[in-house]
Amino acid sequence: MGVVAGGVVGRRSENRKWLQETQTSAYERFLQAFGAVEMELREAFLEPRRPAVAWGPFNASIQSLSLVANPEAAAAALQLCDVIEDFTILFHDRQPADLEELRPIHTALDQGHLKFVNAARRSLHPSQERLTQTLGGPSPWRGVAFVDQGDGAGAAE
Repeated sequence: MGVVAGGVVGRRSENRKWLQETQTSAYERFLQAFGAVEMELREAFLEPRRPAVAWGPFNASIQSLSLVANPEAAAAALQLCDVIEDFTILFHDRQPADLEELRPIHTALDQGHLKFVNAARRSLHPSQERLTQTLGGPSPWRGVAFVDQGDGAGAAE
């Protein structure tokens, strides 16, 4: 009986370890892909030019999340995807130039990023405390809002 119980406990422990490692990897890939998309869209907005987003890695990272993310992390990732969609819509048939158009999107990206990071941290281990700000992710608004008044072109600090 002890051998069977030990086998079950050992197997359960292995499964938890595999899931945690797989979640960590999926969360990292998603954050990296999100960062690349967000930076490309922001730079295209500020330069100004049409964005050249590599959607393949971003979509692949979302699909990986769907296999292992807990419901809270999945919902936070979906919220970020919706904001990225809102950002790309700014570019439909025009080059956006008004920073006030970007402000609500930037705020939503920043808040969504923090929400995802906290959800991912908590899913990896419930003892992880919630962060009040993240490292990386969307730049502070002061870095986005700096506009070169001489030629009207936007530029990040």
